[in-house]
Amino acid sequence: MTDHAFAASRHDAHSQKSVFCFSVHAAAEPDVMPRVLELFAKRNLVPSSWHSTVAEGLRGYEELQIDIQIQQLEARVAEHIARCLRQIIHVNTVLTSEKGYSNSALSA
Repeated sequence: MTDHAFAASRHDAHSQKSVFCFSVHAAAEPDVMPRVLELFAKRNLVPSSWHSTVAEGLRGYEELQIDIQIQQLEARVAEHIARCLRQIIHVNTVLTSEKGYSNSALSA
C-alpha cells in the first residue's frame, strides 16, 4: 500500500462516527439498573440515550428492558462492556449493535 493510500484509508476511518447500542433484558429487580450504569460510569462514559421499561416477560414475570446508546465508543470496549453486562446477576440477555454515520450524513 502506498503512503497516499494508507493516509486515505486512515482519513476514512477517522471520518466515521459510530453509536453502540446495548439492549439489556433482566428480571425487574431494583439492583439491576445501578449495576448496569456502573459499567459505563467507571469508564467515564455517559450514555447519549437510556430508556428503560418494565414489561410482561415470557413466563408471566416482569422483565426490565434497558436500551442504551453510547457515542464514539471503540469496538473492543463495547464488546468488553457487553461481556460484563452478561455477568450481572438477574440479566438474562444482552444484545449489541453498532450504528455508523459518515461526517457528510451528520452535517446534512
